[in-house]
Amino acid sequence: MHPSSYTTVVYYEDTDAGGVVYHSKYLNFCERARSELFFAKGQTPMQEGYHFVVKELNARYFAPARLGDRLHVSSSLIERKKASLRMLQEIFCGERKLFGMELTLACLHSDKPARIPDFFDEVLGV
Repeated sequence: MHPSSYTTVVYYEDTDAGGVVYHSKYLNFCERARSELFFAKGQTPMQEGYHFVVKELNARYFAPARLGDRLHVSSSLIERKKASLRMLQEIFCGERKLFGMELTLACLHSDKPARIPDFFDEVLGV
């Protein structure tokens, strides 16, 4: 997968009373960016009973995002295995890095571990 970018704006619902983004919302921004990878190719993240779930993640917060900030979420594939993916996702506001996480996604079919089907390769860029 070539690095992809998703842009969003911080809304009031994403923040606390001081206008600072809640820590869990960074995961939501990254989830949306992963979904957008599929939507941009005319696909959905759930096809023919196949989908991905987060198996593991390691996140690091560098600086807070605030109400009204325009955020850019970068997503790139680190490794593709038969039934899982490792990705790096980072969130920036301008040139400033706010958040980064490495995560492992497991492929499931009918809620059981499964080999990643070939039709996802276009989205993954492999």
